[in-house]
Amino acid sequence: MNPTYDEVVKADLSRGDEIKKTPLIHSPTFSDLSGSDVYLKAEFRQKTGSFKIRGAYYKIKSLSDDEKKYGVVAASAGNHAQGVAFASSLEKIPCTIVMPKNASPAKVAATRGYGAEVILEGVNYDESSAKAREIALETGATMIHAFDDPQIIAAQGVIGLEILEDLPDVDEVYVPIGGGGLAAGTLIAIKEKNPKIRVIGVQSRSFPSMYESVKKGSITASGGGRTIADGISVKIPGQLTFAIIKELIDDIVLVDDIEITKAMFLLMERMKFVVEPAGAVSLAYLISKKPSPGKKVIAILAGGNVDMYLLGQIVDKGLAAMGRLLKLSIILPDRPGAFKDIVDEITFANANIVEVVHDRLSSNINAGSAGVTLSLETQGKEQAMSLIEALRRKNIQFSLLT
Repeated sequence: MNPTYDEVVKADLSRGDEIKKTPLIHSPTFSDLSGSDVYLKAEFRQKTGSFKIRGAYYKIKSLSDDEKKYGVVAASAGNHAQGVAFASSLEKIPCTIVMPKNASPAKVAATRGYGAEVILEGVNYDESSAKAREIALETGATMIHAFDDPQIIAAQGVIGLEILEDLPDVDEVYVPIGGGGLAAGTLIAIKEKNPKIRVIGVQSRSFPSMYESVKKGSITASGGGRTIADGISVKIPGQLTFAIIKELIDDIVLVDDIEITKAMFLLMERMKFVVEPAGAVSLAYLISKKPSPGKKVIAILAGGNVDMYLLGQIVDKGLAAMGRLLKLSIILPDRPGAFKDIVDEITFANANIVEVVHDRLSSNINAGSAGVTLSLETQGKEQAMSLIEALRRKNIQFSLLT
């Protein structure tokens, strides 16, 4: 059964008080950076931290009493897991979630916190999903698919209704794609009401499965590289989602981890928004490629469940990418005053020393020398390059680590 626009409307009417209508926020900052008039659909503010609760809630609420007795089972890297676990707790039914072994510890803990039994199996969504299907067959539990289900797709499509209600004259909507549930639902809602609005899907370059499938005209397994965007690391698109997206999508584009990192960093610094990698890909494409000058565009920020350890790395890498964190490895003569020459240049350049690490014992450092690793905060690339040139003029031996 294919999801329809009427099913999207029904999902909207059935959502109750638990599912929020998330705000659409205009961003002058990202408008300037992209050259477009940018609005951000804040799905990271949804209950459980992502849009996934929409589909999980509607699907589980629609189960029969007999189906609820046997409970539900799902596979997910984290956001669908939390949505299913929370919706199951509301209906007071048993819930088992299969998550990849490398899933974020924070997402695993949050899923257990909603009362689900969590099983760690496989290294990606597809392997976890195979295990979940086994459990469903053995126990009679209903499999709650993360994306390839008509009711899941329809409920995600409510986001499209909200977009049209808040900004009916939008020109383009950029939506993250993993398995395709969010994109498929959004397409059904938007294209039914206004086919002229362009909808562009955004995937990780490491997992371009929907991109490759649409390009080839048939479902194609693709991906498997390392990426920080675990929430959209899907090797094989869904059959339902592929059929809908192939028919309705205007384009699918790709972003890499560097572009995602920059978008996450800027969201935190400029907007005070904490958005996870998979949730930030749509904005990452807008600010890195600047594809729609002068147009009114929406980037769906799909989720905000990011591991705190990763968040620390995003801050450091974001600062480094913008030339505001400079890391140097310096070899100095091991004598009094040698380090002072370096500090004087740093002071003159008005940079700030964040961290200093001394090393005299490593095998690559000659006797009579000392290694110093410096982390410096600068105001930007111009100031960083000025300091680098000053050190070179002093004939100081160093290498750039960032």
